[in-house]
Amino acid sequence: MRVILRDVRDSDLSVFWAQSNEPEGIHMAAFTAKDPSDRAAFDAHWARIRQDPAVVPRTVVGESGEIVGHAAVFGPPEEREVTYWIGRQHWGRGAATAALRELLAVVPERPLHARAAADNGGSIRVLEKCGFVVTGRDRGFANARGEEIEEVLLTLSG
Repeated sequence: MRVILRDVRDSDLSVFWAQSNEPEGIHMAAFTAKDPSDRAAFDAHWARIRQDPAVVPRTVVGESGEIVGHAAVFGPPEEREVTYWIGRQHWGRGAATAALRELLAVVPERPLHARAAADNGGSIRVLEKCGFVVTGRDRGFANARGEEIEEVLLTLSG
């Protein structure tokens, strides 16, 4: 799938909101907001993201102009991390890989870090296809699952 990245627009947020409330997506992402159904918290989160000059948020747009999801880089230097969310209807079509490749071209700084739930094989494969290497494992509380789970830590060095 071919995608482009563009700046986030106010009108994108309703699509992001719907995508972030897909049960399968919530389960796979695992590390979500405490209450993904809290629209006020969602709006406040996106307002902070869009105002923070250290965050590079982008809307992922598909070939026919549909909003496929979003991707971003955030965090302080030497701890910069990538994140992305692709709507469930676009899974398995290469959208996440294409979006991450585009994001890595927009943000050339390295190293970049990523984390994924250890059982989220799709996301781990996307990161590895884009050059990230598994550098460790950790455990963290996953709001979406209501328990501590294992996560995979990855780094893109060069």
